[in-house]
Amino acid sequence: MTAPTDRTAPTGRTDVTDHHGPEGLPVRATVVVVPGRGETRSTYARLGARLAADAYRVRVVDAPDLDPGDPAGSLDRLGVRLAEAAATTADDGAVRPVVWVGADTGAVALAALLAREASEPEAAPDAVVLAGLPGHTATAAGGWDEELDVRTSCPVHRTRLTDDPQVRRGSLGDPVPDALLDAAHGAGSGLPTLLLTGDADPLADHEALLRAAKARPRARLSVVRGAHHDVLNDTQHRAVAAEIVTFLEALRNDLVPVVAVEASAW
Repeated sequence: MTAPTDRTAPTGRTDVTDHHGPEGLPVRATVVVVPGRGETRSTYARLGARLAADAYRVRVVDAPDLDPGDPAGSLDRLGVRLAEAAATTADDGAVRPVVWVGADTGAVALAALLAREASEPEAAPDAVVLAGLPGHTATAAGGWDEELDVRTSCPVHRTRLTDDPQVRRGSLGDPVPDALLDAAHGAGSGLPTLLLTGDADPLADHEALLRAAKARPRARLSVVRGAHHDVLNDTQHRAVAAEIVTFLEALRNDLVPVVAVEASAW
C-alpha cells in the first residue's frame, strides 16, 4: 500500500490527506471521507489505505464544525469544502463516481446537506456512505476510557486515538444540532446510500435508522455484528471496508450486485 500524502492548499495550509492507489492502475472512483466528533484525518488512515489499494482515490478532509447557532451556515461551508476537495483530486477533475463517506457528525452533516434542495448538481456526489449516525440523545459522558469503550473494541484503533494529540477527548459529549439530526434521519435524497451501524453502538437509534433506510428509494442498511460507534474502525473494519467496496462496485454496475449467491450452506 502506498503511504498517504498531504496536499498543501494555495494558502499554505495542509487541509486534506490523500491516499493513492497502486501506480499504473486507473482510478475506479473518488471517495471523500468526512470524520466525526473529535476525530482527525489520521483516524481514517487505515480505511483510506485499504480502499486506495483497490484503486479508489481517497481524500480525507477535516471534521465539520457544526455551529448550533448556525446549522445552515455550517452546511454551506461544508458543501463548499467538499466540492473543492473532490474537484481538485486530479488535474482534470474528480474521477466519477464521486462518493462521500461520513462518520458520526460527518455522516449527519452529509445527510443533512444532501437533504437540502439547493445542492449544486455539478458538486453533488453520485452516492453516499453514512456510518455511525447518532440518534437524538446520542451523547457519551465519562472519562477517556469510557469514551473509548463507546467508540471501539479494536486495540489498534484505541491506541491510535489515544496517541493522537489532535484527537479531542470528550467530544462524544458534544450535542448535535437537532435540525441537522432531523434532516439526517428524514427522507433524504434519492442518491444511492449505504447506511452502516454497529449493533453494539450505544449512540445509535436503530429504529430511526431503519425508518431512514426505508424512506430512501435507493438505500441499504448494513448492521455490523459486535461493532461499536466507530463502525469504520472497529474490530470488524476489514469486513466493513469490504462492504463499502461491494457498494462501490455495485454503484459502477447500476446498483446491480456484482456477485450473486445461488447456493450456500452458511
